[in-house]
Amino acid sequence: MNTFLVYLVKITVLLTVFDAFFLLVMRRSGWFRFNRIVLLAGSAACLLLPLIPLKLSVPTVYSLWLEPAVAGSGAVAGQSVAETAAPAAWPTVLLAIYLICTLATLVFYVRSYTGMFRLLKRIPGQRRDGYTLHILQQEAPSFSWLRHIAISRSDYQNYPAILTHEQAHVRFGHTCDLLFSSILTVFQWFNPLVWICQSELKQLHEYEADDFVLNQGIDATQYQLLLVKKAVGEKRFLLANGFNHAQLKNRITMMQLPKSAAWKKLSLLLLLPLLGGTMLLLAECTARDNGLLAQDGNEAAAPLSAEPQTKATPAEANEAVPFKLIEQKPRFNDGDAYSFSLWVNQNLNYPPEAVEKKLQGRVTLQFTLETDGSVTNVKVLRGIDPLLDNEAVRIISQSPKWTPGYKDGKPVRIIFNYPVIFKLNE
Repeated sequence: MNTFLVYLVKITVLLTVFDAFFLLVMRRSGWFRFNRIVLLAGSAACLLLPLIPLKLSVPTVYSLWLEPAVAGSGAVAGQSVAETAAPAAWPTVLLAIYLICTLATLVFYVRSYTGMFRLLKRIPGQRRDGYTLHILQQEAPSFSWLRHIAISRSDYQNYPAILTHEQAHVRFGHTCDLLFSSILTVFQWFNPLVWICQSELKQLHEYEADDFVLNQGIDATQYQLLLVKKAVGEKRFLLANGFNHAQLKNRITMMQLPKSAAWKKLSLLLLLPLLGGTMLLLAECTARDNGLLAQDGNEAAAPLSAEPQTKATPAEANEAVPFKLIEQKPRFNDGDAYSFSLWVNQNLNYPPEAVEKKLQGRVTLQFTLETDGSVTNVKVLRGIDPLLDNEAVRIISQSPKWTPGYKDGKPVRIIFNYPVIFKLNE
């Protein structure tokens, strides 16, 4: 479950960045097919990029904020470790809501497509070169789906440009685009930019089909008048002296818009560092994954927190100094708390008896960092089982000396709360 939620968060961030870039930079360039390919390929890339195992040795936005919040695998900055020790139930509730809404969106698409298939099946088709033509006896808007074209008899007889337009949709495979876009919106129903880009994709289909019609030698003015007539109706068209149909206005505008210079396609290169930087922000921290594998192949992991937490017991309150007041922070092996977590992961052993009993979870410890850098007074604040509790205490007690923290030029004692996570591989 947590793995899926993390993946969902990553593709949501990537799709949001990509879609925002596309809408701000790429649209209205006059390169209809190029933009369509970019939109489809970029969306597909955003689904695949999170599957790349990218890991960094330094903390990232993902390791500090997203993973603890979504997967519940560490302390969040500013919170006590003890407060986050118990696994939260909200990810399960969130996942349930997501799945319900995903199913509702899927049902919406299935019903729409089923109605279209029923209509095409009910009307006899005529096999043509590369498509099947269905002529409707009643007045209805023309449409195409896969290699089927439905058009009213009056439009078929009086307006051949409409049939040419629908042939372009079939020829360019626009239905496959819509199917991919529909699947994307099913899984990203909560992302408004994905819905906006689906609408933009449909517009690109219309622009591309209109461009194909005009390239067949059809007069642009007459074709635009036909679009107006079909949009507002015969009588309204005769009486109207203006109209406000946003999509129709866009189509007519794009017919008159000259294609942008080819060099402007190079603006797409700006997307590479943008997505690359986003991937780095979403990368995992290697300190989470360098844990020692026990003989049975199960990993014992110690999580990283954004900052070591300090909490003195009443007896030590007069001697311990709050971490935020320390002028020179303590260091472990010339590193920070992440270096300590890495050391814990490399030396922690998963007790075989705990593996047999399938024990796992978070052990929250408290220890004192003395003025000479040694670790003392290791105790369990919140345990799971003596098998895991004792192993966590053992490894922390064996910690090499730290470089102590200093305040007013003098080394000071510090009380740490530290979580150790034991997790069996599924």
